[in-house]
Amino acid sequence: MEIAQIEQLLKEHLQLAEVYVKADGSHYAVTAVGDCFEGLSRVKQQQLVYSPLMAAIADGSMHAVSIKAFTPQQWRREKLLNPPL
Repeated sequence: MEIAQIEQLLKEHLQLAEVYVKADGSHYAVTAVGDCFEGLSRVKQQQLVYSPLMAAIADGSMHAVSIKAFTPQQWRREKLLNPPL
């Protein structure tokens, strides 16, 4: 599955403010930023992100997915503390 397809799928289904996907073969790392994560536990946040990806995971086009989910406020803080290289 193409990175742009994954980003578009997640943006559409979760109304994300920002989403970043990195791929290494069939292993993917997703960073998702949206109001939809407000008040949810880490497990619930990850389940929310997994939901639109389940078909790709089930058919094997995505083997492993690591997820980091942030509210916009958490994301601003994360960027200050851990700026991208």
